[in-house]
Amino acid sequence: MQHQILEKPDFSMVQVQFDAPGEQMICESQAMVARDSAIQMKTSMQGGMMSALKRAALGGESLFQNTFTATAPGQRLYIAPAPEGDLECVNMDGYTPIMLSSGAYLGAPPSVTLDTKWGGAKGFFSGAGMFLLKATGTGPLFFSTYGGIHAIDVGPGGYICDTSTIVAFTGGLNYNVTRLGGLGGLFFSGEGLVCNFQGQGRLWISTRSARSLVGFIHPYRRVQPRNNG
Repeated sequence: MQHQILEKPDFSMVQVQFDAPGEQMICESQAMVARDSAIQMKTSMQGGMMSALKRAALGGESLFQNTFTATAPGQRLYIAPAPEGDLECVNMDGYTPIMLSSGAYLGAPPSVTLDTKWGGAKGFFSGAGMFLLKATGTGPLFFSTYGGIHAIDVGPGGYICDTSTIVAFTGGLNYNVTRLGGLGGLFFSGEGLVCNFQGQGRLWISTRSARSLVGFIHPYRRVQPRNNG
């Protein structure tokens, strides 16, 4: 299986080219943009009903996922996320898990397994969701976000980022959610809560936040006139 990311960074899309019949990609619902007509598609609850329900309810993923199976070499599949933004590919090595924020997963072959991981109270406040998706296995893992994706190699000194910009991080990192500048920073700086990452690994952050976008456009929303009749 070969892949190429097209149209980065604003309207990213993945082109997957299958090398042999029987190769598969499992993708989020509605991720398909186009495909060769001979590629087979099957919709199912991956891992059974309970696993699918857990991922949907706790990890922010779709209940049903689509499996695309090649029937001949050279067939192509195009997939893309729903929001405008960027996507990234990590080649899983079978040893290092990748933690994904809620809604970041786009697709992977069956050799990559998804499960939910309890984030505790810090996950609830982090903006990354109370549960994180844990990806393990081997093969390409595609994930996406609103905005661009920037990778940071975290070392002994640690790293701090806004909670709403976390896209993914490797399993060798731990984080704590803290206030930036005390109570004054929390309520008046506009920054709020941040994640302090410690350990050795890689962190992927987004250059834009959907939460910040909502806050920006909120004052301009149309308000329905009150009917006093």
